[in-house]
Amino acid sequence: QGHLVESGGGSVQAGGSLRLSCVGFGQNDNNLGWFRQAPGKEREAVAAIRRDGATYYADLFKDRFTISQDFAKSTLYLQMNSLKPEDTGMYYCAARLFRLVPSNWADQGLYNTWGQGTQVTVSS
Repeated sequence: QGHLVESGGGSVQAGGSLRLSCVGFGQNDNNLGWFRQAPGKEREAVAAIRRDGATYYADLFKDRFTISQDFAKSTLYLQMNSLKPEDTGMYYCAARLFRLVPSNWADQGLYNTWGQGTQVTVSS
């Protein structure tokens, strides 16, 4: 497994876009995800992607965020559009060995490796 490092966070006005990147996942990290922790709230799942390209999204994000991967570059992305102030938070990427399936893709306990997070702040 790799060592994950997120980047791409920052401050943006509502309606703007950001693209987060996560580098460092290993050759066996076939299942990757993005999670968010908003201020004062528990961390929640945003999206996940399997090596074969299958993607999963939380309903809150599926119309605005897009997860993608470039295994050749060992990079995971999260394209975030139409950002809202409530999207503010720390965004984490994570990897797991356990195959992503619809019933458990959002289960944080199944992810083995986590990055340190990148802060996203959306102002109104």
